[in-house]
Amino acid sequence: MNNHWFLILNPIAGNGKSKKNWKKISTLLKNQNIQFSYAFTEYSKHETVLVVNAIKNGFTKIISVGGDGTLHHIVNGIMSQNIVESSTIKIAVLPIGTGNDWVKTYNIPTNIDNSITIIKKNNTILQDINKIELDSGEVFYSNNLAGIGYDGYVTYKLKKLKKLGSIAYLLSGFSGLFFYKKTKFKIKINNQKIENTCLMVLVGICKYSAGGMRLTDYSSTLNGLFDITIVKNLSLIDLIKNLPKLYNGKIIHHKKVTTYKSKSIYITPISSYNKPFIQADGELIGKGSLKAIIIPKAIQFVIP
Repeated sequence: MNNHWFLILNPIAGNGKSKKNWKKISTLLKNQNIQFSYAFTEYSKHETVLVVNAIKNGFTKIISVGGDGTLHHIVNGIMSQNIVESSTIKIAVLPIGTGNDWVKTYNIPTNIDNSITIIKKNNTILQDINKIELDSGEVFYSNNLAGIGYDGYVTYKLKKLKKLGSIAYLLSGFSGLFFYKKTKFKIKINNQKIENTCLMVLVGICKYSAGGMRLTDYSSTLNGLFDITIVKNLSLIDLIKNLPKLYNGKIIHHKKVTTYKSKSIYITPISSYNKPFIQADGELIGKGSLKAIIIPKAIQFVIP
């Protein structure tokens, strides 16, 4: 299976765009002499099962056809299996989702023809992965950005609005500004203990999230360090005034925002009754406390 890809397609990604383009995708792959088998997802998180079965059958090259959620579930399948070392697995992405945030870091085009050309060239990097442990005992993995607080709440609201397309991120964000109650956290990072009321705490590997926002002091996906942002008690007026800075990356210079580099972080809400939502790569994964530990050079990704 060394030269054979296993393609996983989420038929509802991009409001059905992936399924509509399946004939074009399969034809272009064949025209590029890219050998592949494939499967469509049939239920939520089915990608995780499909990728583990593919690895059991000898596949080490996976194509993700969908959005950030599809890629997230594929990564979680790879990182949770113990059949082969995760670093021997290669992932290529045909980005047909709503946000397509992970691909923006690497300038992978959303144009199907161009992204298939990138797969043909087969240039790879070994990217770091975030291992997240919740207080429930559950373990998740993130290939882009995870967070707790406001962004978790926005992810919760986004589930109901995603059919509206990219504007759903903005609508969910404004909903969160009015209804999310800021949380007081205990945070342990680089042997430093922080206690503060925060809008959100973000743990990033890549550069973009939430439909193209730049919320961390991004440096590299390969350096074995998280890009961490702690957004303190920002008000609604603060956010509205600084809306452009959420997209150009300058929000990290706001006086109520601090950034760190670290291999790990522990975040605990002080209130036992107000447990904030936690998201990873735009997927809601739980509530409460989290521990994040970086796994250096964990998976190969195909990039331009």
